[in-house]
Amino acid sequence: MQKKVLVTGGAGFIGSSLIDRLINDNYQITVIDNFDPFYSRTTKEKNMENFKNNHLVQFINCSIENYDDLLELKLADFDMIVHLAAKAGVRPSIADPVGYQNVNVRGTQNLLEIARKRNIKKFVFASSSSVYGVNENTPWSENDHVLQPISPYASSKLSGEFLGHVYKHLYGIQFLALRFFTVYGPRQRPDLAIHKFARALLAGKPITMYGDGQTFRDYTYVEDIVDGIQRAMAYDKSAYEIINLGNHKTISLKQLIETLELVFEKKAIIEQAPEQPGDVKITYADISKATRLLGYHPSTEIKEGISKFKEWLVNNNAE
Repeated sequence: MQKKVLVTGGAGFIGSSLIDRLINDNYQITVIDNFDPFYSRTTKEKNMENFKNNHLVQFINCSIENYDDLLELKLADFDMIVHLAAKAGVRPSIADPVGYQNVNVRGTQNLLEIARKRNIKKFVFASSSSVYGVNENTPWSENDHVLQPISPYASSKLSGEFLGHVYKHLYGIQFLALRFFTVYGPRQRPDLAIHKFARALLAGKPITMYGDGQTFRDYTYVEDIVDGIQRAMAYDKSAYEIINLGNHKTISLKQLIETLELVFEKKAIIEQAPEQPGDVKITYADISKATRLLGYHPSTEIKEGISKFKEWLVNNNAE
């Protein structure tokens, strides 16, 4: 039987990559996106080129922030909701905490209400490694219950996880929160480090390195993340889970820049700046739970992933 799924944020980086894969698996897909102006609508339209005229996909331009608008939509019945839409980014959330609360928390609440009213019993939620905050107990495990988020964005994602537990408890909705770790690859948002640095290298412009280059990140290739999402969509063994999706490898900002120099065959011009508020020293995923429950095994090394990103960037000239 053909599965029917509602995907929010489907014009974005991860969402469009997921939809490409779901089409190949013959899902019937309804996409909600409002083309948030955080970055160019033209870029998001390009993200959708593979599927915007596909008979398996229905696209709806709508904000998840407005519950009444969601109720009025002529939505089909769905087997599940995959909720990827959000106002993104740690630093921008510090400048607009109310906006992030409205979209990321209220929007998640609205979609859980849609699930309740339509008797949709599965909900996959895009959470974030940022919920761990300042945490020296690396690699970060889902069993660590002392979470200290240090940005409005991180707080909004943690709120979404709590809301999911409420709806699991009260209404029997299976809720899976996937904590993504620094996703990169083709279609990556232009505000993120790899994308910004790559453009600077190609243009011969300086790269801004915040701090001394000794912050560490667990960079995870987008196709590995999409594989994890699909595995979560198929998972049915328990009613509520929080699961890390990372690469279980961490490299410094300095090492990242060196890898970019190697792949792009250009020497970076580095401008050093103070560390930014809301940033953490390290992200590092314990993925043993994802491996155990989902059979998740990320396989893309950082140099390979950046090479694929370079190919996309050069060929698409994305804005």
